[in-house]
Amino acid sequence: MKTKVLSAHVPLPLAEKVDELSRQLKRSRGWIVKQALVAWVNQEEERHRLTLEALADVDKGHVIGHQAVQTWADTLGADEPIPAPR
Repeated sequence: MKTKVLSAHVPLPLAEKVDELSRQLKRSRGWIVKQALVAWVNQEEERHRLTLEALADVDKGHVIGHQAVQTWADTLGADEPIPAPR
């Protein structure tokens, strides 16, 4: 697989944590940064997918009104809270 070098300025405390992890895990700084970047990109892709899914639900009218949610939330501290709205 081809690679590309990326560089970034990071705060010194974060760089020191990466260095410490590098020593603990006996892995290179690059490996640690790559793992972190892959995890972050995956998380952002999933967040985007879920956002598009939620917007599609809204477009289909699959929503719960504010008042229904507020009524439910107001009972959460009660001895017998009402079921969550559907």
